[in-house]
Amino acid sequence: MDLSNKLTQIQKRKKWFFLLLLPFLILLSIFTSFNSKTPFYKTHQFHQKNPQNPEFVESKLKISPISKNPIPKIAYLISGSRGDGESLKRTLKALYHPLNQYAVHLDLEAPPDERLDLMDFVERESVFREMGNVRVVAKSNLVTYRGPTMVSNTLHAMAILLKEGGTWDWFINLSASDYPLVTQDDLLHVLSTIPRELNFIEHTSDIGWKEYQRARPVIIDPGLYSTQKSDVYWVPERRGIPTAFKLYTGSAWMMLSRPFVEYCLWGWDNLPRTVLMYYANFLSSPEGYFHTVICNVEEFKNTTVNHDLHFISWDNPPKQHPHFLTVDDYEKMVESNAPFARKFGRKEAVMDKIDAELLGSDDSGFVPGKWLVRENENSTDGSLSYSVANGTIELRPGPGADRLKRLIKKLLSKEIFYPRQCTSIPL
Repeated sequence: MDLSNKLTQIQKRKKWFFLLLLPFLILLSIFTSFNSKTPFYKTHQFHQKNPQNPEFVESKLKISPISKNPIPKIAYLISGSRGDGESLKRTLKALYHPLNQYAVHLDLEAPPDERLDLMDFVERESVFREMGNVRVVAKSNLVTYRGPTMVSNTLHAMAILLKEGGTWDWFINLSASDYPLVTQDDLLHVLSTIPRELNFIEHTSDIGWKEYQRARPVIIDPGLYSTQKSDVYWVPERRGIPTAFKLYTGSAWMMLSRPFVEYCLWGWDNLPRTVLMYYANFLSSPEGYFHTVICNVEEFKNTTVNHDLHFISWDNPPKQHPHFLTVDDYEKMVESNAPFARKFGRKEAVMDKIDAELLGSDDSGFVPGKWLVRENENSTDGSLSYSVANGTIELRPGPGADRLKRLIKKLLSKEIFYPRQCTSIPL
């Protein structure tokens, strides 16, 4: 009996001892968990130190840093359609520089033999083969210029050039009917003197007549789902002006910074995708998509230079397409100080004048610079080939650089640069 009482008392003491020890065990457990490297600790610590800045996935998507190379690099898209193959080749050679990157595209309306001829041309050209910086978009897109497919094609080229083109600083979209008015040495020399965050994009929020003829109507572009080019369909219903973002309009031709291009493709706050879906049913969306995106983003709206770097001759009021340029427009092209002009017809005589007097192109179509080396000049069969000199970093700017400097100085002046950023100033 005494033994039984002793065992009962011992058990009661153990029970009370455990109950007294339990709080200490809980405190010890909490203490060790706060000093361990567990996910719980990291999360708890993060919220304690940064209660206003939760770590969302969007915060991990960072824009690439601006290049510190002394000479900038340009990524070009040059696009065309049926019958533009030869014009595209000529424009490509006039724009070529080994520092740059190029994507060339003949749309699905061009016959297969014309697209294959373009691929063969790029593969056979010794300079392109040596540098590997010219890419033919092998899977052609159908592009209807009144619908959103031109925007889609531009985004496609941007993605290719980001994936395969290495480091470059600006993206420029051109067509086979565009032509340069300055050499690439001129252009790269001048661009090396300005901030690489700048985006040259003509824009305004004063959409005027476009509100009723483009923003309120709803269209369906067969180019989004068909392999045959046809005009857009009009939906009877009309829609209101967006309230989630403000509409902007402007030129379809632009020079965009790499940070903004990355933002358009990544779209980590979803605005680029939202705006893209809106412009899928918008007439002439290339004249509004990038403009609306850039002017609705705090990070980029103050980087805009309100100019498309082109000389273009329009009707007044402007029609869907500009005038074809001729020799009569030559002086006005030069006086504009613009680096590019459009729209040129195929084998237009004024382009020969530009080659001879502004670019100094040789018989091959290339614009000579310190990078270009002629080979086989003494061959008996008259064949010539070209290679790239080791000193491709050296530029040889000419009179075109002085003209372009005057334009850039004017565009970046205090009187023009800031007052024309994402404003309602009519174009």
